[in-house]
Amino acid sequence: MEIAFFSTQSYDRETFDRFRGDHRLHYFSASLDEQTVRLAEGFEAICVFVNDRLNGGIIRHLAGKGLKLIALRCAGFNNVDIAAAAEAGVRIVRVPAYSPQAVAEHALALILTLNRKTHKAYNRVREGNFSLERLTGFNLHGRTVGVIGTGLIGSTFARTIHALGMQVLAYDIHPDPELTFAEYLPLEELLRRSDIVSLHCPLNASTRYLIREETLAWMKDGVMLINTGRGALVHTIDVIEALKSGKIGFLGLDVYEQEEHLFFRDLSETIIQDDTIARLMSFPNVLITAHQAFLTQEALDEIARTTLNSLAEYQAGQPLTQELGRQ
Repeated sequence: MEIAFFSTQSYDRETFDRFRGDHRLHYFSASLDEQTVRLAEGFEAICVFVNDRLNGGIIRHLAGKGLKLIALRCAGFNNVDIAAAAEAGVRIVRVPAYSPQAVAEHALALILTLNRKTHKAYNRVREGNFSLERLTGFNLHGRTVGVIGTGLIGSTFARTIHALGMQVLAYDIHPDPELTFAEYLPLEELLRRSDIVSLHCPLNASTRYLIREETLAWMKDGVMLINTGRGALVHTIDVIEALKSGKIGFLGLDVYEQEEHLFFRDLSETIIQDDTIARLMSFPNVLITAHQAFLTQEALDEIARTTLNSLAEYQAGQPLTQELGRQ
């Protein structure tokens, strides 16, 4: 079977090639959008990532060119017009769980780095500066963390921080009964009580701009906010204002609402035209990584195995285990 892969990096190609079997994989580094849609014409199946844009127009166009299956090599699907795909008879599979530990551990890494300022200490020592001035952190043990979204990743994160002796508050419309150590609360109360707030919920109509001026006002002054979910969970301009006022004392982001124009690219020799992210990067208490949380070898292997298994099921006419809506 021939499959077109979009938004591919070297690690995608290396991993998928190890598990490809008889499939013929065509790799494109470009993201799938209105300008690149012609690259996907004639393929029965395409494989896309978080920043590929599959709106109704693109899906209908490709369905008319023979597209039957969209394979998302990620868990989220907010970048796909699900209704348009159903109307066009295009099926969708995804990777609902690849390595929740990878994302949970990265969220913890953001917390530890922001708190203990290890990135600043590293740069200082490299320059021969061994001063400890302005590197004071705080003990995580005994602090209160609010976990918003306790699916596979959020629950893994909750267990990880609980093991460090932190008090865990949680918010989810579907509480996890196995998180017996966590106290589930309404969103407002969680935000009022948390020293650290970590976002692990999907992006949908009810969670878009969950963190905005109104909800930021509920938080403690100097709160640490971590987002490894989706960029549009936070209203970036409101967050910048909260940084300026001191309401947010630390901000760790692995996602950004306009990241499709920036992330997964080397822009070190260009002038970045996005004034919003430039303003974020100007704060000394902000740490941004470029959608890196998933990037472990274990996660890459599981993404490849699950995606290629779905393609094999489709080719064999079998039920699609990971079809959207079946999990």
